[in-house]
Amino acid sequence: MCSRSMKSLLLLAMTGSAGIALAQAPSQAASAPVTQAQIAALQQAVQSAQSAGDNAWMLTSAALVLLMTGPGLALFYGGLVRRKNILGTMMQSFAMMGLVTILWAIVGYSLAFGHGNMFIGGFEHLFLRGVSLSPNPDYAATIPEQTYMIYQLMFAIITPALITGAFAERMKFSAMALFLSLWSLLVYCPMAHMVWGVGGLFNSAGNHIPSLDFAGGTVVHITSGVSALVCALYMGKRLGYPQTAMPPHSMVLSFIGACLLWVGWFGFNAGSALAASPLATSAFVNTHFATASAALGWTIFEWQHNGKPTALGAISGAVAGLVAITPASGFVQPFPALLIGLAAGFVCSFMVFKVKSIFGYDDSLDAFGVHGAGGTLGAILTGVFATCIINPVYGKGVPTGWVDGHWSQVLNQLAAVGMAWGISIVGTLILLFVVDKIIGLRLAPEHEAAGLDLSQHGEEGYDFETT
Repeated sequence: MCSRSMKSLLLLAMTGSAGIALAQAPSQAASAPVTQAQIAALQQAVQSAQSAGDNAWMLTSAALVLLMTGPGLALFYGGLVRRKNILGTMMQSFAMMGLVTILWAIVGYSLAFGHGNMFIGGFEHLFLRGVSLSPNPDYAATIPEQTYMIYQLMFAIITPALITGAFAERMKFSAMALFLSLWSLLVYCPMAHMVWGVGGLFNSAGNHIPSLDFAGGTVVHITSGVSALVCALYMGKRLGYPQTAMPPHSMVLSFIGACLLWVGWFGFNAGSALAASPLATSAFVNTHFATASAALGWTIFEWQHNGKPTALGAISGAVAGLVAITPASGFVQPFPALLIGLAAGFVCSFMVFKVKSIFGYDDSLDAFGVHGAGGTLGAILTGVFATCIINPVYGKGVPTGWVDGHWSQVLNQLAAVGMAWGISIVGTLILLFVVDKIIGLRLAPEHEAAGLDLSQHGEEGYDFETT
């Protein structure tokens, strides 16, 4: 019976003239025993098919994550600033697509994912040395390491780009380029290694403090959000803030950008399964559910607070949900994902409407209120709701989070959150101080009044005089 099943599989697996010849062979040949070579060929065909499917999904996911930066974030942030700053704001996101790519190829990937110590990788992959078209089983066994490398690059691009929302409309382009380039190497890469790198301090597969971060709650959102707050405090307020009203100049652009972020985030979260697998499906579903729930939560809070539900509030809530579910997306079930999203909608809107006004800091586009607060909330709730039913990261049947009975996972999450906050605060302060002393951070008052577009780039986003 087993022999007949194997022969049937071989018939299905073989194509072309070889398959036709086998199908037309005499009955005596059909009854011949299956050889080890044929079994090996079948296994190789199955493995090749799996690798092809996984690689196709991961390349698609990489493209989706790049879509999040440009045009997603560029449009989202660009619409939220005043008209005179749209090109300058969009250029900041675009600059990260270029600068971080080059730095990643030279040394960034090696610092994040090379073998080093528990805090940072080494230089084994300097200039992408040894990053081949074969899989690296340390990270993903079914896709080429170059695919894994380029996918992780897209995370490294968007993370510093998120920070630009805090100092929007008042940092020089040259200062932004230098500061965020250094930040990507000295803050992002160490945190990425600690959480995802082999031997990292918080790697869930390691022996130190295993924390859970499926797609970047600590690595991406806490680091960028907390660094954004530091930037806002260090640089001070925009000219005229808060006395002068500074409403978004185009909610249409921001709305389109937010929708692109929502779509691209499926590559961000579901792609972090690193395979076209049921786990990717789970992360995809959780991402969508949490986003919808957070948009509802923010809208309800704003409706009660301001008397009207706004488009800005709805899209801000959606982004908050995307942020909060990111670390949990591959560890929780759909209903907890709804709860995480709803909590993010309320908490992040409270941070924007209440906490920001109480302390009076000028986080221009609420990078901290959404990414810093949302990332922190999501990372902690991951430790609460993670379950081995979805992702047995510690072994089949071994409890994962608090709901499974592993309450100490919350402590591990808090440790990773604390490190993300610490490295972001200290690293950002040092880098801001150094760049400020070298070339200066802040636009001259007359340049800030004129806007980023004219003062930094000599052009305007809109020309209303040309017919």
